[in-house]
Order: sequence, then C-alpha cells, then structure tokens
Amino acid sequence: MINLLNIFPVVSPDIIWQKPKLALDPWQVEADNFPVNGTFSEKLKFLLNYAVLAPSGHNTQPWLFKIVDDSVELYADQSRALPVVDPNHRELIISCGAALFHLKIALRYFGFQDIVEVFPDSKNPSLLGRINISSKISSSEETKSLFHAIPKRRTNRLPFADRPLSSCLLSELRLAGSSKHTQLQIITEENREAVINLIVKGDRLQMANPLFRRELSQWIRSGKSSRHDGIPAYAQGMDERLDGIAPLISLVIRSFDLGKSQSAKDRKLAATAPVLVLLSSKQDTFPDWLATGEALGHLLLRARVANVWASFFNQPIEIPELRSRLKTLFPENGYPQILMRLGYAKDTKPTPRRPVNEVIC
Repeated sequence: MINLLNIFPVVSPDIIWQKPKLALDPWQVEADNFPVNGTFSEKLKFLLNYAVLAPSGHNTQPWLFKIVDDSVELYADQSRALPVVDPNHRELIISCGAALFHLKIALRYFGFQDIVEVFPDSKNPSLLGRINISSKISSSEETKSLFHAIPKRRTNRLPFADRPLSSCLLSELRLAGSSKHTQLQIITEENREAVINLIVKGDRLQMANPLFRRELSQWIRSGKSSRHDGIPAYAQGMDERLDGIAPLISLVIRSFDLGKSQSAKDRKLAATAPVLVLLSSKQDTFPDWLATGEALGHLLLRARVANVWASFFNQPIEIPELRSRLKTLFPENGYPQILMRLGYAKDTKPTPRRPVNEVIC
C-alpha cells in the first residue's frame, strides 16, 4: 500500500514555491499540472512521470534518464539487472523500450515533436536512445487516447472474464503491436494447448532453480516499504491483508520449490484467458529488443483504451530451450520476445514507482 505521507508532503503555509514540484508518486501525475511557464528542463522532468509508469520484469524499473539541452537520453540501469532470469539484458532493454514509448506519447500530447536516435554511441552500450525534441506539433486523437491510458495501465494478474475480444479490436491490437521490427501473433486454438504446456514447463523449471527463486524473492516487497519498486503481495493477486507478511512470502519463495502450485495456477489463467498473444521480433539484437519494448508499450496502452487488461507469461521465453520450441511453433514470426494474455477483468492497484528524481542521472 502506498504511504500517503510520502505522496503529499507536509509544508508550511507561509512557504511559496518558486518552481514546480515533481510528484513523489508518479501514479498521481495530473496533466493539468504541466508546468506551462516552467523551464524546458522542468517540462521534461514532468513528462518523465509518464515514462516511468511503463512495465518491467519484477518491477525493477531498470531505466535512467539524462536531460541534455533539448534532448533526453535513456540509459539502461545495469544495477537493476536480473542476471538469473535475464542474463543477456533482453527483458531489461524491452522494459526501457516501453518507457521510451510512454515518453514519446507524453511529448506528443503536449505538442512536442520527438526524433529518436537508437544506440547513438557505440562506445556506451548503456545509452539506449537519445530523444531530440524539436518544433511544436498538434497531438492527434490517437495520441490523446494513448496518453490518457498511461495512468490506467498496469499488469493485471486476476482471472479474466469469460468475454471475448471482438475481431475488430484484435485487429487494432495486432496493428499496435506490429512495426518495422515486430509482429504480434494471436495464438489460435491450433497452437494454444502447446503454448500453455510451455508455460507450465517454464514454471516448473524456473521454480526448481534455487538461483531463480532467490532472485525473485529479493524483489518481493511490502506495500508499505520505503522502496518504490519490486512486487507487493497484492500484485500477485493475493489479499492485501497479507501485505504485512511479505518477508515471510519472500522466505517461502526462496526456500521451497513451488513449481507445482504455480504451474497449476498459470495453466488455469492461460486456459481461461480470452486471448493469448505472442510479440516477436524479426531479429534478436539490442535494437530489436528496444523496438519490441516500444511495440509492447503501444499494445498495452491501446488495450487499456478499450478497457482490456494484460499480464505476462514469459517463462517459456526466459528459458532458451523452451524459447526455441516456441519459435518452432511460429517459424514465420522471428524471435519470441513477449508472451501474454489479454482480457477483461476488475481493476487492480498499480505497483509502486520510483519518483522521477530517483531516475535522473
């Protein structure tokens, strides 16, 4: 649970702020608070509130930003890498790509044009992109819709309703997830059971690995934690009343192989999901991973415009041998990057986010 005292600091009534103050909780960002009369740097810092609302593995939030004149540089925060589940930093870069897409949408909403250089410095691979900001533009209706969906987006691990997505909406989502580098595949009944079996196998293999369990347990948080990252109990679909025993949950995950129960839960969630989708890239390079993140960001926001939720089943992609089997099921799609379910469900609380001041370098 987010501590409201951390969001709304107590101030003396005789203090007059000379500069706009960033929200301590980015989920509380309000477009009406955009510092119209602020400096260019203050405007960019405000817009970063929307970038950091992007999804990331274990909610590690592995991004850093640097404001340089009329540009924003996006860096991979290597200190937040997951060496066991993501040894090549593939998912880390995908997460940063989603944050990049959020930032681009926020810029366009407020009338700024963005020109992105991908991996602009070969000597610094942590510099993933440079967003150069130029002349004013008018935001499109599509941009406005995606922008307003940003604060509504979160991973929803609750069971989805038995309600199909229309073919028209599926076409729109496929278009949102497809780009020059990526393709979104709607899993058909022909391959659905094979994909679900890979999810189940992935759960079993990962939970049998003590190194994986230890890494996961390190990111389990109490909702009242002073840190603004990681996975609270409620984000796993648990009762909020269990929040206080987050340390015990972490200990259990670290100490016991829960593969049987986790795989049974995920099999049910996958089997009852209205739609399973696979986001793939044509190649498997750093730029493709970043592009995958942008496509993921676009897909998730477009889904929220239609009140559709998503959650991830990346286990088969995180294990090389299972990823190869998944690739064999869809050989025309390239390299599997993100596997997820889509559907309608009850609203769910967002996971914590680090304030912008913590992600500016």
